[in-house]
Amino acid sequence: MLTRAAVGRGDRVLVTGASGGVGSAAIQLAAARGALVDALTSPAKFAHLAKLGAQRTFARDADLLNDPGRHSYDVVIDLVGGPGWPVLLKVLKRNGRYAVSGAIGGHGVELDLRTLYLKDLSLFGCTVLGEGVFAGLVERIESGQIRPLVAETFPLERIAQAQDLFQQKGHVGKIVLEVC
Repeated sequence: MLTRAAVGRGDRVLVTGASGGVGSAAIQLAAARGALVDALTSPAKFAHLAKLGAQRTFARDADLLNDPGRHSYDVVIDLVGGPGWPVLLKVLKRNGRYAVSGAIGGHGVELDLRTLYLKDLSLFGCTVLGEGVFAGLVERIESGQIRPLVAETFPLERIAQAQDLFQQKGHVGKIVLEVC
């Protein structure tokens, strides 16, 4: 997502779904690229995400149009989608970049095409890694620049407990199932 959206030094980046495994990695990777990162999550997770590199954290239901305000971000990394989606385009600056790789908040969204073309936005759907992306990720993990977060690990036979933990939304990072 960060590669497709060309996140670089000095970019202001907003990450939704920031406390999950992908979101927490996006915070760390964007910060490692020199970007200024803000995160959307639940208030109980603010301090944890700040330790990962988020400069500011906002509650999922925050009024982003007033704080931080319209035209605040160069890039939005979205893992949520859902009914709040139009605001994510409004907080992008002219020539902003939006990358999505998830729709946990809902797959159906409403797009005012005027927002897209009047702001000259670029939208990226991201599922397939580009050449060299995985190798670069492994290099950053091995060098200690980023740290994959594992909230808890369960054997496959305890998948129901893992699902219950996931539904509680109190964790930060990935929930891992071990297949032996």
